[in-house]
Amino acid sequence: MKNTFIILAFFVSTLTIFAQQQTIDTSDISLNHNWYNKSASIDTIYGAEADVAYNQLLKNKTSTTVIVAVIDGGIDITHEDLKNNIWVNNNEIPDNGIDDDNNGYIDDIHGWNFLGNSKGENILYENLEVTRIYREFNDKFENIDLKSLSDKEKIKYDLYKKAKSIYNKNKKEAQTGQKQIKLIEERYKEAIIKLEWYLDTNIVTPKAVNNIKSDDKVLMYHVNFLKHLYKNDFTVDDIKESKKNISEELNYHYNLDFKPREIIGDDPEDIITPYGNNNVYGPDADHGTFVAGIIAAERNNKIGINGIATDVNIMALKVVPNGDERDKDVAKAIRYAVDNGARIINMSFGKELSPQKHLVDEAVLYAEKKGVLLIHAAGNDGENIDKIKQYPTKNISTDYQATNWITVGASSMYKNLDFAADFSNYGKDMVDIFAPGVDIKSLAPENTYSSEDGTSFSAPVVSGVAALVLSYYPELTYSELKSVILNSATKYSKSKVYKPGDYSRKRKKTKFEKLSVTGGIVNAYNALKMAEQMSK
Repeated sequence: MKNTFIILAFFVSTLTIFAQQQTIDTSDISLNHNWYNKSASIDTIYGAEADVAYNQLLKNKTSTTVIVAVIDGGIDITHEDLKNNIWVNNNEIPDNGIDDDNNGYIDDIHGWNFLGNSKGENILYENLEVTRIYREFNDKFENIDLKSLSDKEKIKYDLYKKAKSIYNKNKKEAQTGQKQIKLIEERYKEAIIKLEWYLDTNIVTPKAVNNIKSDDKVLMYHVNFLKHLYKNDFTVDDIKESKKNISEELNYHYNLDFKPREIIGDDPEDIITPYGNNNVYGPDADHGTFVAGIIAAERNNKIGINGIATDVNIMALKVVPNGDERDKDVAKAIRYAVDNGARIINMSFGKELSPQKHLVDEAVLYAEKKGVLLIHAAGNDGENIDKIKQYPTKNISTDYQATNWITVGASSMYKNLDFAADFSNYGKDMVDIFAPGVDIKSLAPENTYSSEDGTSFSAPVVSGVAALVLSYYPELTYSELKSVILNSATKYSKSKVYKPGDYSRKRKKTKFEKLSVTGGIVNAYNALKMAEQMSK
């Protein structure tokens, strides 16, 4: 899921939140490092209540292994806290260059990478979908006579118009952001130089800045500028990260001349011809490793963090680059997961337009027919997705919603006005449930750990709870499992929260129950109790 950031500065009218990943030291794991497992009644932390479920409900009970497919951006399957919970295709002989199980994928031992080719080349950066659509149709439709178009072509023209509008708007915002960041960087350096001279020091600290009082207006301009940045938790790394993110947007996401898919050389509409390779790590496994860790990091092994489910195997399916995923890759990955035994599929990605939506829809319906539950992140734009479309979606058509789909928004640690994450998408119809997604600690590649925010990390909390329930009650159908997850949610009908996406000084409030179908957050303890009653 794409991170959204805005620029924080005392002289810039747009107030922004920098999206950051922070590396953490897990030699001293605190309560909050596993907060999504915790319980409001026991820990006064509004997690998914997995720990209390293990302690009070699951002792002396046996479980069966559940396969969870993580369709994402790659996974470090050798991570110290995850390696024992990785799916293995026992019908394939490793590294013999033969498709032993005749499933169309050679040496797919732990899953598949749909962003590479048989030579081992892999895609790291990609365009956004709006860029790809704009590039594909611009020559044809830029000066077209609409009367000459067939009904089928008019559908493509409407898609092109949307893509062009979004492309131009977002690219302009990125270019403006790049200028603002440069201005902030210059003024920050200027302020630091001025205060180093005034304080006669090489190290300017927030405490020293806050203590400065002077009649020198120029000096106090710099002081007040820095005070404002410090008040908003600004660090120098914010500038570096923002420069990097916007550079990637302009060089890759919105660059019409950048065409990375050429290394695969496939037809976007051809879902039959094989492509890809078995490198499930790829060039970047940060996001997927983090997601997988929430679901399945080994519990109580005295290292790292505790995932939610114990008896689970993660199937790694790489489709998400730094940019937008392609519909065909998503469809192929869903079908692969279903055909190879996954009971749950986690999908922490999304985009604004879906030119081959029919391919994804067909795959979702295939999963529905085969009894597989799909769990999808709501998105991080702070928008009501009942009104603003996001893809992929459970809406197959105007008349039918997939019944095997759960959409998840992000909640925070404490039940206060910030309980609903300010970045989380929401919707009384389109978002089913909320789950922890703020200040989440999980795995990063090369045996490291990090901290992140996002609905990308709320979805695997729900996937983990679903896997936990299914491992103890494997006879549940996907519809029964979905019912258990949603009907056991902890409801907060009287709680008022700040409305996500509202960054104004006087933020609007709303009832938490209005943000999703259930009006609650996922609860493993309640879900297991409900599953037990259902199984009798």
